[in-house]
Amino acid sequence: MEKSDERLKGIHMWHLSQHANPSTLLLSKTGNRAQIAVSNLSCCQHLERAASNMEKIGAIVLVVLSITSYVAFATDPSQLQDFALPPKTSMAHDPVAATPEDFLFQGLNIPGNTDNKVGSNVTLVSAANLPGLNTLGISVARVDFAQFGLNPPHIHPRATEVLTVIQGSLFVGFVTSNRASAANQLFSKVLNTGDVFVFPQGLIHFQLNVGKTPAVANVALSSQNPGVVTVANAVFGSTPAIPTDVLTKAFRANNNVINVLQSQFQA
Repeated sequence: MEKSDERLKGIHMWHLSQHANPSTLLLSKTGNRAQIAVSNLSCCQHLERAASNMEKIGAIVLVVLSITSYVAFATDPSQLQDFALPPKTSMAHDPVAATPEDFLFQGLNIPGNTDNKVGSNVTLVSAANLPGLNTLGISVARVDFAQFGLNPPHIHPRATEVLTVIQGSLFVGFVTSNRASAANQLFSKVLNTGDVFVFPQGLIHFQLNVGKTPAVANVALSSQNPGVVTVANAVFGSTPAIPTDVLTKAFRANNNVINVLQSQFQA
């Protein structure tokens, strides 16, 4: 009978620990075994809370690491020395052999030829034609526009672009990436001489001359090799061509429309 009573007391105390407040537990404790049962239960609860907190801390640490890793590798790496010209230049592997010409580009004052289907021309100065830019994470360009000329929608996969209007008026804009709860948003503005506009890395953007005269803009890019993907050329002028079935569904157009578009961009 004594053993049965002790078991009943233990069960009773466990039930109280689940449903009663701490003051009720304190008043209800009788006997050493009941005290030990409640004490063990309290320890288990503390351990569970600690484990839960550790899981939360671990999740926060992973988020922070993923963010910092993205920031660390989002742009060109920093140089480890004053400069590092490509091996094909006069420097080779000897910094003493570098010459001023390795850091000089001439001709950005010369207008580009805008006699083409879009009426614009981009003269890019990057590490490919100015060796001194190698490892410095920057490049520049001159963009010339004929009247109503267009620098068509394109992206720079490795660089943010900062554009300054030198002459004329430009209608410019960029479109945000896909969103789960909203449509892609267009940010646009008409720029005049002296205005500056930034296009975030990797987003589709464009510039259109809306003035009555030719326009000129200077561009700075946050990579020595920014890259460029012109949307229409890539989609309709790739080699080999993207299958018509893909494009008709993607653009919700019939075969005839797709065929006409492809004929404009394929060589």
